[in-house]
Amino acid sequence: MRREAMKKRLISLTVAASMVFCGAAFGEEIKVGGGGAPIDGYLKPVKEAFEKSTGININLNFSSATLALKQLMAGELDASAAGLAYEDLVKTAAKENIQVPQPSAYVASVIGASKIYTVTHKDNPVAALSMEQLKGIFTGKITNWKEVGGNDAPVLIVLSSINPATNAAFKKIAMADAPFAADVVDAGRFEDVREKVAANPEAIAFGPVTMVDATIKTVKTPDVARPVILVTKGEPTPKVRKLIAFINGEGQKYIRQ
Repeated sequence: MRREAMKKRLISLTVAASMVFCGAAFGEEIKVGGGGAPIDGYLKPVKEAFEKSTGININLNFSSATLALKQLMAGELDASAAGLAYEDLVKTAAKENIQVPQPSAYVASVIGASKIYTVTHKDNPVAALSMEQLKGIFTGKITNWKEVGGNDAPVLIVLSSINPATNAAFKKIAMADAPFAADVVDAGRFEDVREKVAANPEAIAFGPVTMVDATIKTVKTPDVARPVILVTKGEPTPKVRKLIAFINGEGQKYIRQ
């Protein structure tokens, strides 16, 4: 009886130890949210290598830069990612009735820079656009492709409705904060933007490098680039600091810009 009791106790201790070990091995993760540019362009590419290198799991939550900031404020995320400067993120969030009561309570760490590409249908003969022409097109002042050396056809603007950070950055840099045209084709994620541009000969849009492929055409323009940031409440925790250091170091070889 005593031997049997000792055996059961040994099994219980082994199970308990195993549970503690598993908790330590699998319990450490970083919950990060954000939109297409930082998630698809930075965090997804480094995820596997970072996890193998550190043993820390990255739990990615795709939403938008502003919604991720809201989740961060609610304590649902360890960090939120955005493709624009922090002060502009706060302003963009306010337009969606997402208020940041104490902006200084959050720290924005730059993890890179992301170029915003202008794209058209692959058969569009327009090869380049000036900043003035970009502004004219996306504000709706230029409505026909012949005004910029293209075919006699109406300009069809495709605009993502769920990527406010990219929209705000493009609007500030390429359009001097002028409003977008009222008549646009609404799209979701950047994959949806690409599909709509590929399907419409008159279409034009903008987005990160992850949107660009052989189904559409990249138009040469002056550089439109914005910072990519990781926002934390207070200073980054040790595990988030490891992620930032990895992205800015070894992770660079996995990132498309």
